[in-house]
Amino acid sequence: MLVKRVMSKKVVSVSVPGSREKVLDLMRKENKAVLPVVKEDDNKLVGVVTRSDLINNPDEEQIAMLMSRNLITASPDEDVTDVAKRMIENDVRRVPVVNEDGELVGIITSFDLVSQALTKLEIEDAVENYMITTVPTTWEKTPLNVAFESMKQFGLKSILALNDDAQLTGILTETDFIAESEIISERSEHSSTVGTEGDKWSWDSTSVLYIEKNHLKFTDKVVSDVAVGNVEVANSKTKVSDCAKKMKTLHIEQIPVIGVEGDLVGLVRASDLIKALVE
Repeated sequence: MLVKRVMSKKVVSVSVPGSREKVLDLMRKENKAVLPVVKEDDNKLVGVVTRSDLINNPDEEQIAMLMSRNLITASPDEDVTDVAKRMIENDVRRVPVVNEDGELVGIITSFDLVSQALTKLEIEDAVENYMITTVPTTWEKTPLNVAFESMKQFGLKSILALNDDAQLTGILTETDFIAESEIISERSEHSSTVGTEGDKWSWDSTSVLYIEKNHLKFTDKVVSDVAVGNVEVANSKTKVSDCAKKMKTLHIEQIPVIGVEGDLVGLVRASDLIKALVE
């Protein structure tokens, strides 16, 4: 199967020059985690900007400084298996598709590969062989800022909410955190006193340094106020093909995995399942 049969041709992108605010507004409006960046005059791909770029660089305002220029791309006439390998090797979930002239013509995601390629195969292997087992969890009454820091420590894009009985009650993604936050600027004052050396009667001079820094500020809500409840789960013995079909039907990219005794044992993502395409 070729990339051009699977990719999305209606690509939401931003152009340079541009601002952080423009990117954030478009991500919220279109519910996108990644936006390709093109040159305004010729639509040639020059970079990619992600939600993580915005979060990790709160002081940077220009798209050109926020975006990544180390591009992983695909061609419309490539086989999807080759693109799946590239995604796995580079740990990315979305790959812009460009033509011979370097113009942006589409985008292909791990979800596209799962929903349009993997669902057409009958793979009997169980999801427990593809899931990740180190998954961030938090108490459902945890403040959002604390839950966000816990998620960041794992380097993942989601965190699972548990109740007082350690039962799964919801899932919170990076998108949810973005929707409940804003970039604010705070100014701090730092002063130091310097005297004239050798003269105990001299006046001390005080220098004051003002530092202005941006950071992410969350609302006062707790995890249960924002997390998606009634979480769809998979059993550790669920077949890869069945899990792929469930993702496609529900239009979701990740599913918590429950063990035979009903306990949480992992998380399987579209980016994990595409490994079945190349094995």
